[in-house]
Amino acid sequence: MASLQGFDANQVEPNAGFDPLPAGKYACVIAASEVKPTKNGDGEYLQLELEVIEGQHRGRKVWDRLLLKHPNPKTVQIARGTLSAICRAVNVLTPRDSIELHGLPLAVNVKLERRSDNDELANRVSSYSKRLPGGAPAATASPGTAGATGVSTPPWKR
Repeated sequence: MASLQGFDANQVEPNAGFDPLPAGKYACVIAASEVKPTKNGDGEYLQLELEVIEGQHRGRKVWDRLLLKHPNPKTVQIARGTLSAICRAVNVLTPRDSIELHGLPLAVNVKLERRSDNDELANRVSSYSKRLPGGAPAATASPGTAGATGVSTPPWKR
């Protein structure tokens, strides 16, 4: 049990929830990262929290998991290839820690998939690439929604 003394729901707008992001390319930064054990304990994954930095979905988040330690070598190979794409996209080719990848703009291709546990739509990151000069790619699935200047403000300066 937790004390909620002092909380008044009349003073706080309720959360409406979020639908998944539309499929498309987004300008993002890695906002957080953490190594976690797999559910069955036979490996580890790097969980990435990505934040959209431009357009109408600015501030929204999407997550990705890279299974960097796993009994299946193909799984590890795929995860290491994805990590290589991230490193190349942000021009940090030999990071010692995942924090070195934080706050650097990159392009993230997001897809929609049906979850097997509840049949709802959810986001899945399908690829990473360099963000082109001038703000490309657009921050939403439709063209013309990138910032007017094409320059993003890092999340720590908002």
